Amino acid sequence: MPIPQLTDEQVRTWTLEQKDRWWLENVWRGDMAQLTLRAAITGFALGSVLSATNLYVGARTGWTLGVGLTSVILAFAMYRVMARLGAKDMTILENNCSQSIATAAGYMTGPLISGMTAYMWVQKQTIPWWQMMLFNFVLSVLGVLVAFPMKRRFINDEQQPFPEGRACGVVLDTLYSSAAKVGMFKAKALVVAASVAGFISFISGESIQKVIQQKWLGLKQGWHLPHNLDALYYWMAEKGWVPIPRLAGVDVRQLALSPALDLAMIGAGGLMGIRSASSMMIGMLVNFVIIVPWMISIGEIKPARVTEEGERIFGRAHIVNNWSLWWGICIMVVAAMVSLFAKPQVFVEAFKTITGGAKRQGKDVLAHIELPSKISWVGVPIIGALGVWMAHEWFGVSILLGSIAIPMIIVLTLIAASSTALTGITPTGSLSKIPQFIFGAADPKHPPTNLMTGVMCVEVASNASNLLMDIKPGYMLGAKPRQQAIGHCIGIVAGALASTPLFYALFLPKYKPGDDIQTMMVSDQFSFPSAVQWKGVSDLVTSIFGDAGTGSLLTGSIITSMIIASVVGLVFEVTRILTKNRFPISPLAIGLGVVVPPESTIAMFAGALFFYVTHRVYKARKESMGHMLWIETHEPICAGIIAGAALVGISDALVKAFLL
Repeated sequence: MPIPQLTDEQVRTWTLEQKDRWWLENVWRGDMAQLTLRAAITGFALGSVLSATNLYVGARTGWTLGVGLTSVILAFAMYRVMARLGAKDMTILENNCSQSIATAAGYMTGPLISGMTAYMWVQKQTIPWWQMMLFNFVLSVLGVLVAFPMKRRFINDEQQPFPEGRACGVVLDTLYSSAAKVGMFKAKALVVAASVAGFISFISGESIQKVIQQKWLGLKQGWHLPHNLDALYYWMAEKGWVPIPRLAGVDVRQLALSPALDLAMIGAGGLMGIRSASSMMIGMLVNFVIIVPWMISIGEIKPARVTEEGERIFGRAHIVNNWSLWWGICIMVVAAMVSLFAKPQVFVEAFKTITGGAKRQGKDVLAHIELPSKISWVGVPIIGALGVWMAHEWFGVSILLGSIAIPMIIVLTLIAASSTALTGITPTGSLSKIPQFIFGAADPKHPPTNLMTGVMCVEVASNASNLLMDIKPGYMLGAKPRQQAIGHCIGIVAGALASTPLFYALFLPKYKPGDDIQTMMVSDQFSFPSAVQWKGVSDLVTSIFGDAGTGSLLTGSIITSMIIASVVGLVFEVTRILTKNRFPISPLAIGLGVVVPPESTIAMFAGALFFYVTHRVYKARKESMGHMLWIETHEPICAGIIAGAALVGISDALVKAFLL
């Protein structure tokens, strides 16, 4: 059954009261079960698992994956199976509520793998787990309080699309209509993909196999499926049968130019799309195959160390942190800022909320189910003040600058929410650079100021925008907004409880005071590209505005590369905008290809290429199984691959940390 919706003419001409009354009479589902105990438990459990996979994928790629559609399909399949065993099936609104909780939990990982990690690297000290969890929780709740005053205009009045939220609403309507068998097919495909990816990751998990074969079975030697696809070639190279490939006299493995069986990244590439994956591939090749060997050959990039035999040792992390990072950051920041400020309608729409742009004639006919506005008006100053106090006491941000950050947070949240409403993209990464530069200029000798004000802006803007995205399918399907707000808060608790302990278990299991935190956390497996970018911007701000900052970091060749990258980023992004997104190269993704390990970039490109080819082959064959599997079920398959590989990958990392 088609979802009821207003016409464009009605959206333009009706008052808010008329729209709310129409929704109440035609869409609202009354007292249908929504935020039930089982919906809360299901969303809490799914959110905990999905936040773990987001933490794993985010630490490797810098990308935070949407989990809404995945949670919808998983919850539907789980309760459909239970219904066949005699349990009562989940209502469409219970499923939507579970999705909202799971989504809120999944996005809680963003600050952990970006600004907070960068803070620890800069300060050379860890954040106590309870401080990280509480600060993240308080900012997320502030996001909920900031979002609800916007909800009445963005969703009720202007009927903004919120593309990902609308997609969840359509999928839910499809699953609970006569086409439910389609939903079961997608759910089965997701489970099969997760099982296959999990099994392959299990037999290739070095730590898991070592424990099973050597510790438990008592074997002298263990075997695991090689992670690197070129392992056989280098085995032959050790025998002297084939030469070791070199660039500028350096073993290409030191440049991380070694393809790997990285299933989570293959799934991520399938969701990313061919344009972004190809651009990442371009950035990787230009950096590690052309520029870096050139810089090594002329002595601009020095080795990390030289062995007794005279072999120069470089390594990807050393190369990126000491040279490549800077041009990679510049092309990303310039492209992101051009993209943001090239959409004046986003700013216009955002500031309508401040100036009272919504038509609010008449009485509030939804007062009995909406979250009361007074909760936001009272809660924002209180929770905001608590966040400022935490930033001051725990991270050294001055009370004055922290207090100034609160109104900036609200303005940036309006911009982020407007962008999400129009495009489905929340530009939190781009927006974080604004407070980093502003507060970095105000307090250049204290990097935590620019880092933690950036974290405040990102977390509030992200949660507010994601909440509005979650409310969109609820509005389409007739859910109670008040219960969705409560559900989002439950998801925040789930995400904080799941992701914070896992962060320390995965990345800092054996940390002792005095250890080099960045060296301990960054590896071939986890490159933390978001944190690298945050730290790079912080170092850049300190270098520019500090009296005796880190200007020595910027050598002549680095400055030249930054200028060229900035110009290229500007030209490419303007070209993309002028061609209405038809320009095939993304400068933002080019920069990401510099900081993400090459093996991950290659795997993402392989995943994107596979689904690009299958889409081209089966696009016109709408009745074929190939169309159903590779096009209609594209997202569930990718989500399953990511979940299966990531969960086993997390297990392997924990086994290495605690059992070996």
